[in-house]
Amino acid sequence: MNHYPPAPAKARRTRPGRAAYRHFHPIETRWHDNDAYGHVNNVVYYGYLDTAVNRFLIENGLIDIATSPHVFLVAETGLTYFASTAYPDTLEVGLAVSRLGRSSVTYDVAVFRAGADEAVARGHFVHVYVERDSQRPVEISDKIRMALQKLASH
Repeated sequence: MNHYPPAPAKARRTRPGRAAYRHFHPIETRWHDNDAYGHVNNVVYYGYLDTAVNRFLIENGLIDIATSPHVFLVAETGLTYFASTAYPDTLEVGLAVSRLGRSSVTYDVAVFRAGADEAVARGHFVHVYVERDSQRPVEISDKIRMALQKLASH
């Protein structure tokens, strides 16, 4: 079992740069992402994170959301915001793995404006690998583990 120490709470409040992340997923903000204050609503960021993590898994052939006997379920998320964004910003979600356990993975995630070095938000996203029907945790397969290790924080 490989364990990467989770980022300390203080570190999660630190505004990271792009170099801390191993994979990026582009996000186009949408008109309805903005709230009454004219910026992307905080809850929308969680959708961005979910999309980025799952697209990584799908595009790398690690899960098939319709047929895989095992899937990942979200167990925990959290975000710290450093700056606001608004439609029509183009964003990028950076992914790194901060902890890889027997049946769970903790992602260090950050949202950047396209091409920018400093994050507008940073957080964590915990996935638990489960048997689809029972939703009981199972050991992460070697194939998935190897792919996730490539995202490991250094």
